[in-house]
Amino acid sequence: MKVATALAMLRSGLTPDSILPCTPTITVDGREFQNVPGYPESSLGDIPLSEAIAHSCNTAMISQAGIVSQEALHDAAADLGLGVVAPGLGVPAAYGSVPETADGTAHAAALIGQGEVVASPLAMATLAASVAAGHRVEPVLVRPAAQDTAQGAAQDPVQDASEATPTDAAAEAPDTAGEAQVAPPNDLTPDEAAALHDLMRGVVTDGSGRALADLPGDLAAKTGTAEHGEGSGVHAWMIAIQDDLAVAVMVEDGESGSGTAGPLLHDFLEAAAQG
Repeated sequence: MKVATALAMLRSGLTPDSILPCTPTITVDGREFQNVPGYPESSLGDIPLSEAIAHSCNTAMISQAGIVSQEALHDAAADLGLGVVAPGLGVPAAYGSVPETADGTAHAAALIGQGEVVASPLAMATLAASVAAGHRVEPVLVRPAAQDTAQGAAQDPVQDASEATPTDAAAEAPDTAGEAQVAPPNDLTPDEAAALHDLMRGVVTDGSGRALADLPGDLAAKTGTAEHGEGSGVHAWMIAIQDDLAVAVMVEDGESGSGTAGPLLHDFLEAAAQG
């Protein structure tokens, strides 16, 4: 979610070099927010936005609540595909959601992907893919090309994506989203996407995703830890983009994005690189 928050911050006039206060805690309307356990003390204090994203500083994000409105956060998330229904997917799916209005503690929580923000692996993979593509990506399912189905599918059920065509299951699937089937306009620009890619690249080279640094290519990533219930448990997240591949990993009741989801993502990307 901090990728969407970063986009909203860039649109508000901040740059990757803008200095933000990353304090151990921050209090909003009586509620105290803090960074994830194990946050590096060396990255506390006044730090650039790029470093705040690299190490996932919660308090730095929340410190900009007066600059980044909830509407701006919602719009930035939508421009990256979070909360946007993809009619061409053809099957029911969880696209996530970011409230259009919120204030106080609800707005503060939304800036770090907590509170009323809802995400799914599909939604976060779409967000990552949109950064890589330079525009909002609409996810689709694929099936073997019609001419290959009869003789090839039975022998090799795993088809190369380049030989596949978009599914027409959308025509058969019930319309469960109503007006939400109409996607909002997309304002993500290639320059914004490039800036986000650079911020995510810093996660790998200098931040919480350094465990991926031994993998080839211009790999970019973002870790995440989402509290659930009364805050006693967390879901571990990590997204990554490498060339034309976008991946999201979520581990229910994990410990941290880098510690729990990170190794799984590393193994997947390593296997993908080996073909």
